[in-house]
Amino acid sequence: MGSVPDIGRFFRVRLRLHRGWGVAFVLIVVMVVTQFPEAYSIWLRVVLGISAVLLFFAALGVREITLNFLALSRGVPEKRITLFVFGGVSQLDGEETTFLLEVLLALAGLLANMIITGILYLVYSVLVNTGSVVAGGLMLWSAFMYFMVALFHFIPGFPLDGGRLVRAVLWKATGDYDRATTIMSWAGQGFGFLCIAGGLLSAALAQDWLNAVVLVFIGWVLQIAALQSYRPVVLRRVLRGIKAQDVVARDCPLISRELSISHLIHDYILVGGQRYFIVTGGVRLEGVVSLRDIKKVPKKRRHSTTVDKIMVPASELRVTRATQPAASLLEQMNEWQIDYMPVLERGKVIGVVVRDELALLAKTRAAVRK
Repeated sequence: MGSVPDIGRFFRVRLRLHRGWGVAFVLIVVMVVTQFPEAYSIWLRVVLGISAVLLFFAALGVREITLNFLALSRGVPEKRITLFVFGGVSQLDGEETTFLLEVLLALAGLLANMIITGILYLVYSVLVNTGSVVAGGLMLWSAFMYFMVALFHFIPGFPLDGGRLVRAVLWKATGDYDRATTIMSWAGQGFGFLCIAGGLLSAALAQDWLNAVVLVFIGWVLQIAALQSYRPVVLRRVLRGIKAQDVVARDCPLISRELSISHLIHDYILVGGQRYFIVTGGVRLEGVVSLRDIKKVPKKRRHSTTVDKIMVPASELRVTRATQPAASLLEQMNEWQIDYMPVLERGKVIGVVVRDELALLAKTRAAVRK
């Protein structure tokens, strides 16, 4: 996925960082250190560089939280956002959104970029008039950088705002959301390749190494973001018509919470080789126990320790409904790094979905389609 763990939830949206932020941090600090007057001490320029990173990140964060608050207010279900250095990429499909909402979000994103740029420049003007030259210089540099981001979003390649707007038009024209997403994701990857090529040419012809690295970095991030937007389309295509109930492993043992760990090992693991168990009280899900949980119990305590002492309670579990599409289920399991997920039908446990088996099914169906 290329991202790090969640950094928080805002308006029911899970916000994640792409690993490119580590590179962006270094690049922005280097640009500030080299572009600010040498009359400033090196340590002051480093501090200004770090401040520029934090300010840039805050501006993008405010943009994404605002846009997704707008989306949620229009009835879009909870989703996750991966925050790249140019903005966020959300995980939606054609059944969750509408043409008008896509147009609204694209235009709102473009407008938000310009408003944020204007606010940064306004703050710069106030600081200069009050004699805060250093802080004013930082705000002017930040306003310029965010203005470049605003211009970047006019490129008609997904997941940029310009690409999102064109995708909505293509969706309206063709009636096929996945096809429109595929086309604009290819466009995004193409623009990313052009940025990389431009950076390499800049390095070779003009010997402008810093700007060359920045261009290559932007192109790399855009290609990854476009590819990430395309992957759900591929999954939905190869797993179309498949639901959780179709891929559920119904032979997953249902055990009682009073069962001892030693009996669980001898009666289930050593006999059947199972590695995952569902703990139920009648038909009600009470928790799950995995081989990893069992191995944490010392051997001398396994006879006296019961399942309920080591199980993950139902309140802490992620479960799925029997009718959930297999494609979105696999996306969630990959996102959350979950190997097994209980499947419920009318509140009753009917089995589990195994991530490796579902991924193998997707791979096999994709190979047959070629």
